Formats: sequence, C-alpha cells, structure tokens
Amino acid sequence: MTNAKVQSNQFSIWPIYRTLSGIGMACGLLIVGVYLGTAPAIEENRALALQQAIFNVLPGTKATQTYRYSLENGGSLILLSEDEAGNATDDLIYAGFDQQNKLVGLALQTQGQGYQDVISILYGYDPKHQIIIGMKVLESRETPGLGDKIEKDTVFINNFKSLDVVLNDKNTDLKHGIEAVKSGQKEAPWQIDGITGATISSVAIAQMLDANVRVWAPRIKANQQKLTKIAGDANE
Repeated sequence: MTNAKVQSNQFSIWPIYRTLSGIGMACGLLIVGVYLGTAPAIEENRALALQQAIFNVLPGTKATQTYRYSLENGGSLILLSEDEAGNATDDLIYAGFDQQNKLVGLALQTQGQGYQDVISILYGYDPKHQIIIGMKVLESRETPGLGDKIEKDTVFINNFKSLDVVLNDKNTDLKHGIEAVKSGQKEAPWQIDGITGATISSVAIAQMLDANVRVWAPRIKANQQKLTKIAGDANE
C-alpha cells in the first residue's frame, strides 16, 4: 500500500516538472530572441549617442576621425576606416576638426567607480593648449538629486571648459595632477571645484580624468603630427 502511494506521488510530479521546464525553456528562448532582435538597434543608438557626445565635448567640431593606439614600433596612432572603427573597442580616440579642417581636439572615453556604480564619461582634450575643454557623462547610476549633479550642475560642468593638463618638460607625465577640492575652494587651473553633497562622485571624475590623461597626453604629444583630416575618411 505504501509503495503504491509513493509511485502515485512520483507520477503526479512529472507532469508539473515537464510543464515548468517547458515554460522555463520558452522564456529563455524568448529572452534570447528579444536580445538578438534589439541588439543592433541598441548598438546603433549607442553609437549615435557617442557621436553626439563627441561634438558636445569638442565645441566647433564639424567632422571626426577615429584613431586606435598601437603599441607596435614604440607606440603610434593609426587612423581607422569607418568599418574598422565600428568593430574596434579598445584604445580609441576621436579627433574633431572644424570648418577649416583644423584640429579642434581629441575626445577620449574613460570610466571609474562612483558612489553607487561605475561612471562612464567622455572628455575633450585640446593638445595645442594642453587643456580639457569639455566633459560629458555617458553613463551613471549615481543617486538622483545628489550624485547625478555631475551631469546637471553648471558650476561643476564649467570646470571642464579649460582644465589645465599641461605636461612636464619631458612630455612624459602631467606637471600638476588633476584634483578635486571642496566647493568654492578652487585656486589652481588644474583643480576641479567639487559638488556639495556629491563629493564622492566629483572626486571620482577627477581621479578617472587624472589617470586617463596621464596615459593619453604623452601618447598624443608624440603623435600629434598624424592628427590631420584625411579627405573621405572623416564622419561629417
């Protein structure tokens, strides 16, 4: 009698198990299908947002070219075609040119840990005057009303219209590191006036910029002669 009950219970579980397994598989396939179906549109929107951000951080830009940094032959910048730029992901910089085809500056992307999550930014760099001329937050999940002031606070954003990133005499590193100070205490052109109530977020921006510029400014200085507009290779 006991064995009959056990067998009856075992058989009653299988239909439920099969049903749940089928539902799980169907949901999984649906999720994969939606992802595959929307991925191209997401990537296209992301590329469009990046292009718009480049024009934002490099005021006066009318056309852009994408370069990749190669460690071969002592390190050099390589101009990429539109197809190559679309497939490349690492060590990219974007050169902006004005109406007269003169170099406005370079747009570079970097990221770092904020208060809640990773902050991703794009900034504009003017190699001629060795200053940062713009900054745009690409992605952030900082606290609404506080941490997100890095995207909205006018005083904070104005820090990046002419931020000193001058190289040392050997062109190997910054003469002065970028640093965040308390709101209203900025005294030097390489300092960032922080945001009251969003100290961690503003310090994070300063730190990620400092680390990234220390890498890229010497590279750009050594390859500056290559940064000229090539007819037919620029996105307008």
